[in-house]
Amino acid sequence: MATSADNSGENINGSEMIVRCLAELGVEVIFGYPGGAVLPIYDAIFKQNKIRHILVRHEQGALHAAEGYARSTGRVGVVLVTSGPGATNSVTGLADALMDSIPLVCLTGQVPTHMIGNDAFQEADTVGITRPCTKHNYLVKTVEDLPRIIHEAFYIASAGRPGPVVIDLPKDVVMAEGDYQEGTYTSETGHRSYRPRTEPDNAAVDAAMELIVNAERPIFYSGGGIINSGPAASEALTRFVRETGYPITNTLMGLGTYPASDAQFLGMLGMHGTYEANMAMAECDVMIALGARFDDRVTGRLSDFSKGSKKIQVDIDPSSVNKNVPVDISIIGDVGTVIDAMLAKLPNKSGGKSAALEDWWRQIEAWRGRDCLRFKQHGDIIKPQYALQRLYELTKERDVYFTTEVGQHQMWAAQFLKFEEPNRWMTSGGLGTMGYGFPAAMGVQVAHPESLVINVAGEASLMMNIQELSSMMQHRLPVKTIILNNEYMGMVRQWQELFHGGRYSESYMDSLPDFVKLAESFGANGIKISKPEEVDDAIRTMIETPGPFIADVLIDKTENVYPMIPGGAAHYEMKLGPDHGELEEKAEDGMVLV
Repeated sequence: MATSADNSGENINGSEMIVRCLAELGVEVIFGYPGGAVLPIYDAIFKQNKIRHILVRHEQGALHAAEGYARSTGRVGVVLVTSGPGATNSVTGLADALMDSIPLVCLTGQVPTHMIGNDAFQEADTVGITRPCTKHNYLVKTVEDLPRIIHEAFYIASAGRPGPVVIDLPKDVVMAEGDYQEGTYTSETGHRSYRPRTEPDNAAVDAAMELIVNAERPIFYSGGGIINSGPAASEALTRFVRETGYPITNTLMGLGTYPASDAQFLGMLGMHGTYEANMAMAECDVMIALGARFDDRVTGRLSDFSKGSKKIQVDIDPSSVNKNVPVDISIIGDVGTVIDAMLAKLPNKSGGKSAALEDWWRQIEAWRGRDCLRFKQHGDIIKPQYALQRLYELTKERDVYFTTEVGQHQMWAAQFLKFEEPNRWMTSGGLGTMGYGFPAAMGVQVAHPESLVINVAGEASLMMNIQELSSMMQHRLPVKTIILNNEYMGMVRQWQELFHGGRYSESYMDSLPDFVKLAESFGANGIKISKPEEVDDAIRTMIETPGPFIADVLIDKTENVYPMIPGGAAHYEMKLGPDHGELEEKAEDGMVLV
């Protein structure tokens, strides 16, 4: 085998080059589904034993599984699919990864180069189709370019703001032979043109720190960028927040960046965040946004978003700065590196809290005293909040990872599951992809075979990728799924109730399967429960039963997610819900008012 010390190499085909490159890059697992255009690559995979392949049942499942793997490990997830429908079935997962900044490399098959543009069998313009939903994409034209492109793709996927990269592979290229020189393709200096800035501007850090140390009503606002920066960033954030004594809130994607049990943590903010987090954002005088992009589900009505505050935004992606909300100080760089720089400039506050900060905390405690997540579990109907509260209590001492689908159950999970560290919470935030959680849990379980992996699902979302139960059985992945089953597309029904006059158009899920029998038909296990007193035993049974397991929990069909900021409303228009004794009034436009 040649080394970087000489010019000779080994003559191998493109498929073997791909597998060699992946092994050289430290890839341990590929999620994929074979087809004609990629059979040479599958042949190369068959001939080696360094890289494991997980056969899924649908290409969308492969992308979400790779997302779960990447999000829970911080490594690049790898996918292999065939041409045509294999590539087009991947688009949803690619778009999801782009929105949530998940590093993926997706290898797609393509018809031979001389047939591109001829409407050949299973041909699709993969580069054109995926350009809007990837960080970058390639069409490989010669076998000589293969090793360089694969190494570049991994660098681009993981450097800066992470995201998905597609490599489109014509069949003649992966079958052609070429010279492969192991160890010569990884650049020590990075990509020739893509060089994300990681070190902050010192003057901007100084200006930000002047605002931070003199703040009277400050709040930290952290997002998924902290997680992408690595565990050290979360540790630095925790030190920074505790040394300042300031409150902190997380986005949906940022849960786990700061210990949920800490008294300075106000919970998640945004449309279904806590009252105290949203009111603190509305009334603060200095906002420190760290690895967060001011998503519309966080800001509410932009014209009324935290109007009286000075805003500091730290992000590695320049395009995310001043995009949605104008900020006073922007710092471009790796958020963990920036926090370290800020910590170095933080003065010693041995004198304790200032009078202004003590007043601010008294106000926050008053908001917190409204107990916005309060609910009443009574009677024979299971409240979804109760099921998740018990799930948290029965798993909090375990080595556990959670994924979710998308909908009401996702928001209840964000409210009632508490995370003390990053990378334990995998959910679809930006794209809101139903069907995400089940295959994502599969990827998490592959990455953490000894850990407990639980997918919190709704029955509608689960039906979108239920076929991956077959993959779990084949690969012996003991993923646990708890369904909060209200026989509705719950979030759709909630919005129809609140904003569309209770006209439940096509949101009722009729003819649902018996999920226990469905699980058993795949060779898995399940249980159905309908009474509150059955919840604890069902959760214990789910955890203790070997292999994949589905717990079908029949919940209150009419329960809504609260608190809630109606779409287009401001933070101070948050509704806490009927358990807080509020009266609902219907405005002419259908908006719910407090």
